[in-house]
Parts: sequence; structure tokens; C-alpha cells
Amino acid sequence: MPLTLGFTGMDPVTESALQAAFTTANAQVGGQWHLLPEQQAAYVIVDMDSMYGPMSWLRLHANGKRVIGLTSAARTQTDFRLARPFDSASVTALLQQLDGTAPSAAANVAAPAAPASPAESVHPAGMTPAPQPQDRLPEEQPLPVREEIAPPPEPLSAVATELPARAAASASREPPSAAAAQVLPAAPSIAPRAPVEHKAAPAAPATAPTPAVVEAHAPALDTLVDWLASGKLSGRLRFERNGTALLIDTEQRQYHGPATLKALTGLFDGAVTAADFPAIDAATWSSQAAALGEPQSLARLVWYGALLAGHGTLAAGFDPEGRYQLLKWPQTEREFPKHFRIATAMMKGPATLAEIAEASGVPTGDVADFVNANLATGFADIYREPEPEVEPPKPSGLFGRLRGR
Repeated sequence: MPLTLGFTGMDPVTESALQAAFTTANAQVGGQWHLLPEQQAAYVIVDMDSMYGPMSWLRLHANGKRVIGLTSAARTQTDFRLARPFDSASVTALLQQLDGTAPSAAANVAAPAAPASPAESVHPAGMTPAPQPQDRLPEEQPLPVREEIAPPPEPLSAVATELPARAAASASREPPSAAAAQVLPAAPSIAPRAPVEHKAAPAAPATAPTPAVVEAHAPALDTLVDWLASGKLSGRLRFERNGTALLIDTEQRQYHGPATLKALTGLFDGAVTAADFPAIDAATWSSQAAALGEPQSLARLVWYGALLAGHGTLAAGFDPEGRYQLLKWPQTEREFPKHFRIATAMMKGPATLAEIAEASGVPTGDVADFVNANLATGFADIYREPEPEVEPPKPSGLFGRLRGR
């Protein structure tokens, strides 16, 4: 079977550079690859950093294509990843990985360790595979979607100063806390989860946290998400609960821990205090971080905490009858296949939770949780009707009447 590759969702300059790199790389692997249009290619490279990329991936994923994400991000929801910036060497490594001739460690390509046949389920490192079509429940079957232009990416920092005011304007009751997190660019108030019984956390190290790690006179905070959103944590810290450990680097906005999100669920149970965040010295950090795997964005951890916090209801301060919209395409997780459909419905325009649920075929509670997670990370916002334009006053007096004739 010939090996075929296609490109889509990228600007002409990127496509031209990628074609040149592919030509050189293909010669180095024996010229066995053929460049074809995306409809005919078995593998398709999509520029996930462009405004067209995420929607192109969603369409190709629904059509059963094997997608390679070209991105500068450390993670992507596509089957494979080609790191940006790329060159002929990284494209060569990608082609060898796809045809099964690469060495066991490929520097810039995140893909399964062993070659996979087209019938096998392939998923990127750090994410669990979506259910196969024959294993999905009826509500998890993908719906046909139109390729739409996603809004261009904007810095999360641009949203940080706006969300507190947006949340306050969206409800008549007490607005959410205005404390902006250093690690959470823009977060609504997240209702704490009901305390549950859990095993006592392991004893803290002999060296207690210093004031440099947790600021003195920190407010009473309840959950892990509350602490992350408070901005009161600094430095390199360890957090462990229910047998799961995290290393948190507040300066780099990263954490080390399990690759899948559902493995972190127990971290968000029960009350959390400052003593639960002991500081980690450089030597200990290096050894433990290597054992826990590659660093991941701290915003991903906050996203999941906000997803769990609402228990099927919107976060406090947001109108349950309001209309919500996605400001840009979010990072979706394969552990939650329904989120693809929710995001697709929300990208079509502002809608209420009930309207989004009807359009996506997903229960309203799941929609509320998804909206909470994206409100907390700045990807979503409540929609408000634009103010009506005020007509200028009509001229009065003799000259005004004459001009009006």
C-alpha cells in the first residue's frame, strides 16, 4: 500500500516550506511517500496554530483521517505531532515514525511507540484515545460539522482583566471573587466541592513551607482550584492526595503529573491548606519531575478543576439563562469526546445552555461543566447584546427646520 501525505489548514508560505522539507525528507527515506490532496491522502498535516486548523482537524477526525498536528504547543489533540519550527530532519523523523522505521525515541514527534496499521486506534502522548465508533454510545457518535473560521488566537492575558467585570455584570446576586490568579489568567468564582471523606494525606516533610512559598495571612481557601486561583502560591511545590502527586511550578505555569486528567480527580476532593504545599528543593525537583513525565500547562489543571467544581451547574455569578459563546477554539481532551460537539455548537454563535445541549445532543449538565471550564481559562464568555446606537438630537430652531426640508 503506498504511503500518502497531504497538507491542509495552513497559509501558502507554511505550505511551501513544508513541501520543500518533505521533498528532502522523502529522498532520505527512499522516496516511498507520495504527496496527494487531503481527500486522497492517508495522513494529513494540519497547521493547528492557524485559525483554520482546529476546524480542519475536527472535519478530518470525523472522516477517519490520520491527522498530524503542526504546532509550537507541547501538546495537541491530533493523532501525531510535528513540532514547529520544523526542518527536513524533523520531517524525516516524522515519516520514519509513520512508516515504522524510526528508532524508538523520536525527538520532535509525539506518536505511538510502535508502527500502527490504519485500523488501529492512535492517540498522542499524554491523552487517552477516544472510543472507537463501534464502542461509542449513541450520544457520542460524531455529528456532521461545517468547517468554519475559528476566531484568531488571542493572548489569555488579554482576557485576564476583563472576566471579573463580565461575571459581575452577568448576575444580579453577589459577583464572584475578584481575586485574579497568577496561574489562572481569568477565572470566575469556582464553587467549592462538598467535602468528602478521604484518606489522610501523607505526612509533610520535616521542613515546613516558608513564607516565600505561601504568603503569610493567606485567606481561607477550600480546594486545590481555589489555591491555584488565589495567586498565593509561589515557587516549586509538591501536592499529594489520594495516592496521586503533582509537582507545581508557579513561575513557569507548569505542572508534572499523570498524563490523563481523570487520574487527577481525587486531587480535587476535600479541603486543602497551606501545609499541603511543601516546597521542593532543586535536586528533589529534578529527580521527581523526571519520574512524573513531561511538564504540562497549569491552565489544563485549572480547566479540569473548574470542570469538576460545578457538578452540572454554572459557577456562582453567571446567569443560568444567559447566552454563552466561545471566544476561540479550546484545547479539547480525548477523555471527553462529547466536548467536541459542545465546542462545535458554541462556535456557531451565542446560545443558552439548553440551546447548546439541543444542538450538540449532550446533556445540559455536561454543557454547564464545559462552560465553567472554559470561563475559568478565558476561552468562553457570556454574551451581552450591544448597546443600541443613540440617534443624534434633531436640530431645532428656524435654521434647523429649514435644513430639514
